[in-house]
Amino acid sequence: QVQLVESGGGLAQPGGSLTLSCVASGGTSSKYTMGWFRQAPGKEREFVAAIRERDGATYYTESVKGRFTISRNNARNTVFLQMNSLKPEDTAIYYCAGKGGSSPITSQMRRSEAYEGWGQGTQVTVSS
Repeated sequence: QVQLVESGGGLAQPGGSLTLSCVASGGTSSKYTMGWFRQAPGKEREFVAAIRERDGATYYTESVKGRFTISRNNARNTVFLQMNSLKPEDTAIYYCAGKGGSSPITSQMRRSEAYEGWGQGTQVTVSS
C-alpha cells in the first residue's frame, strides 16, 4: 500500500502563488508515478497534473496549463505542484495520488483508478 503525506496549501489571493508537496512511501517500489487531483465543493474530483516515474513525462488538465508546474525530486518519491496565477476557481481540496512499480500508460495517467494510494487532502483557497 502506497502512503502519501501532503503539505502546503492554504490561502492565497487571486494572482498569487502556492506550492504543494507530497512524499510517497510503502508499496512494492521506492519510486513512484505521482499526481494531483482536486475536488471543489459540490463537484466531482478532477485530475490536475501528474508526472510519470518511468520517463518524467508530465500531464496537465487544460485549465492549469501555463500556470501550474509539477516536478519531482531525484529519488522520485516526492512531488511538488507549483501553482502560479491562482484563480478563485482553483479553490478546492487537493489530493496527492501515487503508484509504485510499473508506470501507467499515457491514456491512464489522468484517471484516478491508475493510482493505488491517496493523501488525506490539503485545502487551497483563492480569495481576496
